[in-house]
Amino acid sequence: MNSRLKLVMKSGKAILGYKATTKALRRGKAKMILIASNCPPLRKSEVEYLAMLAKTTVHHYSGDNTDLGTACGKFFNCSVLSILDGGDSDILASKE
Repeated sequence: MNSRLKLVMKSGKAILGYKATTKALRRGKAKMILIASNCPPLRKSEVEYLAMLAKTTVHHYSGDNTDLGTACGKFFNCSVLSILDGGDSDILASKE
């Protein structure tokens, strides 16, 4: 998953963060959502609900928010990530 995520960050389009992800879900732009394992339960359920309404795939990332931020090539934590465009990666087609 990490290698696919790196490819998305390089060639595709992704948004990091809870607020930006909820905005993308409301507008119907998000194609896939990744949620870190230690995301707060209320925030997680809200994102899952919005994704269900937008008919968007949700992937529960196995690592915590520090791992998710590092996998994106950032030096900060990220609990929710939204993929708008997969780019060269096959992350949207895969169901891991």
